[in-house]
Amino acid sequence: MNAPIRPLRILGLDPGLRHTGWGVVAVDGARLSHIAHGVVSPPDKAAFADRLLALFEGLEAVIAAHRPDEAAVEETFVNSNAASSLKLGHARACALLAPARAGLPVAEYAARLVKKSVVGAGGADKAQVAFMIQRLLPTAGAVTADAADALAVAIAHAHGRKARAFAASLPR
Repeated sequence: MNAPIRPLRILGLDPGLRHTGWGVVAVDGARLSHIAHGVVSPPDKAAFADRLLALFEGLEAVIAAHRPDEAAVEETFVNSNAASSLKLGHARACALLAPARAGLPVAEYAARLVKKSVVGAGGADKAQVAFMIQRLLPTAGAVTADAADALAVAIAHAHGRKARAFAASLPR
């Protein structure tokens, strides 16, 4: 007898050097369900390289614990402070490398697309995203802004997968 196929698990990541949000959702057909969420927060006082290592190792632990099948990372926007943008880019590299090293396919999504897929408006604020995460994934319970953003990235990826599958099924 064949074992039942488990739903596809998607890891969403919202990169940040101080706090990287993560969220895992399961996709079973049109049904989304919450698996887990949290935040990886490297020590603020540690050397930059040590903070990046803590972030990378924290993401590796999340991947090992929840065994996602795919990952999605929010793209970052460049702000006026070049040094801050560069540091955020390092954190984003960790968020891209950890799942890639685990052999997961990694997709990237613009913040506006993530917000639009969850809230319906690309200019939504963090409170609106968190509110919609509570509605879409009621078993998630209390969710920090970073984890809510990560869950939104996972949901955007789930929606994007469905749209790509539908488009591929159309006659050419």
